[in-house]
Amino acid sequence: MTEPSASEVEEAIKTCVREFYAKARQDTLLGPIFNSTVKDWDDHLRVIADFWSKVLLQTNRYNSSPFPLHRPLPVEPEHFTRWLELFEETTSATLPPPHAAKAQAKARHMAESFKAGIFPFFDKEGRPSRHPG
Repeated sequence: MTEPSASEVEEAIKTCVREFYAKARQDTLLGPIFNSTVKDWDDHLRVIADFWSKVLLQTNRYNSSPFPLHRPLPVEPEHFTRWLELFEETTSATLPPPHAAKAQAKARHMAESFKAGIFPFFDKEGRPSRHPG
């Protein structure tokens, strides 16, 4: 089996991003956040495809930091769990296996990093919190 070309991987990334957000927008947990936050879906899908192109193919179309945009969102730790479930399902179905594995590893790392940054404290019950318990 031959390695997919960069253009084939780029197309797979676009498909992956479209399919992931189609699922996420319909998801009972994630949908309300995405649907109330994203105003221009065409632009959002392009930016996210550029991000994953940078991660998977080392292109230079994305030159920002995603964390500051996500920090103020009304998310809880369970949102990250669900995001990863949908992301891993979608990447497995749409990306070539080595690229899917790399994307999934990056997504798991991002989820843990984002949770640590958004929830730097623990409440009285030991759950992650935005504020000191």
